[in-house]
Amino acid sequence: MTTSRKIPLSVYVLGLAIFAQGTSELMLSGLLPAVADDLGVSIPDAGLLTSGFALGMLVGAPILAVATLRLPRRATMLGFLGVFALTHVLSALAPDYGVLLGLRVLGAVAYAGFWGVAAVTTLRLVPGDAKGKAMAVVTGGLTIATIIGVPAGTLIGQQVGWRAAFWAVAGLSALSAILIVATIPAHVGTRETPSLRAELRVFANRRLWLAYVATAMSAGSVTALFTYLGAMLIDRTGVGEAWVPVVLLLFGLGSLAGISLGGRYADRAAFATLNLGFTGVAIVAVGIFLAAGNPAVTVILVVALGLLGFMTNPAVNVRVFTLAGDAPTLAGAANISAFNVGITLGPWLAGLLIDGGYGLASPALVTAALALVGIGTVAWSRSLRHHDPVPVMAAV
Repeated sequence: MTTSRKIPLSVYVLGLAIFAQGTSELMLSGLLPAVADDLGVSIPDAGLLTSGFALGMLVGAPILAVATLRLPRRATMLGFLGVFALTHVLSALAPDYGVLLGLRVLGAVAYAGFWGVAAVTTLRLVPGDAKGKAMAVVTGGLTIATIIGVPAGTLIGQQVGWRAAFWAVAGLSALSAILIVATIPAHVGTRETPSLRAELRVFANRRLWLAYVATAMSAGSVTALFTYLGAMLIDRTGVGEAWVPVVLLLFGLGSLAGISLGGRYADRAAFATLNLGFTGVAIVAVGIFLAAGNPAVTVILVVALGLLGFMTNPAVNVRVFTLAGDAPTLAGAANISAFNVGITLGPWLAGLLIDGGYGLASPALVTAALALVGIGTVAWSRSLRHHDPVPVMAAV
């Protein structure tokens, strides 16, 4: 008997909520000068508003997963969205830098809590053979945020002030909450009785920890190069500054295609998807390092990086939730922390190479190295398949 793989509207609504919150996570990259000037701080200090957001997600995900383990899932998501929207209303009214920084951290904690509950809820809304595809829809909200949300937030900030961008995110978050009420049953997941002991027990599985490393490498390998991509395109590749947004848009479109492909194959071929993605990223990154002075080749490889890099995203999610079995909440929250570890680690290592005088193309070497680590974790996990039994979906 074949299970339907149709994705319900409620999953797309959760993707919209991630889009709203993900836009906030990323949009300050285009608003830093305006924020710094308005609040009287330096650009590096304003950049800490993004670092603070990442820290809030890293710490908030596991803590809130434990704190809300037995709460109704829809009500919990609405609570987190409400806090997130409120922090953005207050951010739009923030009188100084310190208040804004505190609100960024608090909003990120709420975002991390929403991510964890939304991921588990998504798995309960779809049949077993559609988990990867559904997770691709939800995580695709963040990808679309890089393509649409960030440029739109930047445009709004440039036209009517950076505070207006925070109002826009608050409004979109409120809309997402209304749609969640309309499309997701209040009782979703309430038949389950989560056990903290069971949730903690899954961490004894060595393959789960390897899956977290793969998650961190998936995120870190792409962000290591992407963080400095604009600077490399201008100073090393010779792309005009006006064309950089176009290249970033092409990267985003490649990312969207990659996450769609990954979602299609992750359920039935997670290992193959991961190996293809990581191997492709390593090869493309080396190509970018060697051909960074050739605009045409570099742009093509940047699009390929987006496609192959984001192809691994649904697969790492499927692996974690598969290994977690019937205790996915805390394991899923830890996966969010793993993503943020990678997002922090990749750019940091890339920055060390740049500071060491290796040039703006050198982050590509970090991308390749982290992708190779990802390949190693997949191979190691595969070798343990018969030692650490998997609760469900043996192919993963």
